[in-house]
Amino acid sequence: MHTSFGIYIHWPFCVSKCPYCDFNSHVREAIDVDLWQKSLLADLHNIHKFSKDKVVTSVFFGGGTPSLMPPKIAEALINEIHKLWQVDPQIEITLEANPNSVESQKFSDFSKAGINRVSIGVQSLRQKDLDFLGRKHSVTEAYKAIDIAGKEFNRFSFDLIYTRPNQTLQEWESELTEALAIGTSHLSLYQLTIEQGTPFNLAYHRGDFSMPDNDKSADFYELTNKIMQDRGIPAYEVSNYARPGQECRHNLTYWHYDDYLGIGPGAHSRISLDGHKHALRRHRSPELWLQHIRDNDKILENLKIIDPTLKAEEFFMMGLRLTKGITLDRVQQEFDKPVHDILKTTKIDALIQEGLMIIDDTSIYLTPAGLIRLNKILQFLFY
Repeated sequence: MHTSFGIYIHWPFCVSKCPYCDFNSHVREAIDVDLWQKSLLADLHNIHKFSKDKVVTSVFFGGGTPSLMPPKIAEALINEIHKLWQVDPQIEITLEANPNSVESQKFSDFSKAGINRVSIGVQSLRQKDLDFLGRKHSVTEAYKAIDIAGKEFNRFSFDLIYTRPNQTLQEWESELTEALAIGTSHLSLYQLTIEQGTPFNLAYHRGDFSMPDNDKSADFYELTNKIMQDRGIPAYEVSNYARPGQECRHNLTYWHYDDYLGIGPGAHSRISLDGHKHALRRHRSPELWLQHIRDNDKILENLKIIDPTLKAEEFFMMGLRLTKGITLDRVQQEFDKPVHDILKTTKIDALIQEGLMIIDDTSIYLTPAGLIRLNKILQFLFY
């Protein structure tokens, strides 16, 4: 039985908005940091009543760019979490960071505040591609930030985006090999996707650049998996790779569909109460979220039971991202019924016959060929 429980803290501000990004991030000329500290602490107290008996196994500062946050805010929130909840002695506390040189200098202060893991948004080790992606740091700054992270934290990871326009397999292999030479035990490797509502979506449909077709994307994915497997850092999720024992514990909480609480603008929560899984989402607008906190709005009245159909969809959408998939015991524990009573047998059989899914004595999971087609398989199963 899974016992992880995470707390997500959203810092919504960025220096600039990257053209590919559809996250809840905002650019503001000035931020009242004292007001934000007070409001985030108030939000933390708001959600505590639903999880008093939980043991916190991870905290994740996401965004936005939480490395822009004054370290004193992170320290105040971490200290308050220790006061409100029982905390696992091996708690993982992650901070997402951009590798701008000014932010890197703050790593020591964040470490003293209680952060013990950082995830750095490098995205590319090629300057022309950083420029294309709208990143505000240089390759030199990326290497410097990674070097400082390795000295200040026991664990660190960084992100890279591949299948970029005009990128070849040979170019990606060379870049990934350089990244592995840094010596990290965890990498997040994402294929570039064109999201609705982003500047990239407009530019792509305008014909400013082209993207690899599905076959070429599959070639990139297979090459990535082979390189990472050969280096002893295999995939444990469709886009995440780690040496055994170095997986991101907080993200595993999401993928295992365990409980977590989120504070800050746009943050989501999933919490089990009275035999039901409940959902809660904060308002995305930083200003409206602040107003709700200031007015002591009864935001927790928005806590809603997730209906069985949506719950099953969320559960399998999360769990099938993992290379090990979902244990059959976990399915029984969550739904009190076997897999074939939740998913249509004809669809399961079709995926198995196509070599995309396996159900053995202990688990249900996608094959490597299935993971490449994850989104289409999920659409096939649920729509």
